[in-house]
Amino acid sequence: MTKADIRKKYKALREQLSENQIEDNSLAIANQLLQLDIWNHSFYHIFLPIEEQKEVNTEYILNILAGKDKNIVISKSNFEDYSMSHFLLTDSTTLKKNEYNIPEPIDGIAISSSQIDIVFVPLLAFDTKGSRVGYGKGFYDRFLSECKPETLKIGLSFFESEEDIEASENDVKLDYCVSPNEVYLF
Repeated sequence: MTKADIRKKYKALREQLSENQIEDNSLAIANQLLQLDIWNHSFYHIFLPIEEQKEVNTEYILNILAGKDKNIVISKSNFEDYSMSHFLLTDSTTLKKNEYNIPEPIDGIAISSSQIDIVFVPLLAFDTKGSRVGYGKGFYDRFLSECKPETLKIGLSFFESEEDIEASENDVKLDYCVSPNEVYLF
């Protein structure tokens, strides 16, 4: 199956999810994350979900991070060069949805990619080798390639793995992927 076919398949599967299923599965993913030995780091990058795309609700993970007094980092997308800039999420951070309905910080304390220890990665699908399919613009592959080699890349998925996804040389593989029912280690 091509990446385009996989995108189409998983967008359709997501579209079928009810609000209750999204909330229940998002909570299950957060609970699965609590089983991982990843909580001794400082800087955690997390995506804020595009509700219209029925993405994993990361509010549960945000609550875990805040409860553990971690530095939470969020991004702002630049659609001219498909890059991301990163900012510390604080009580004074103002968020605004961009033209693609992505909640983003208006401004804030800039954080370098090299400071980030853990990245929770959005995706549409993933395979048993840690390859992922996103929306196809390469934002996360660019960002993850800027992180230090030991940065853990953790995908969050409502669905279980595909057998094999065609990967290109620019694709950055995941270290883990967490679904409501399973933690995959690559």
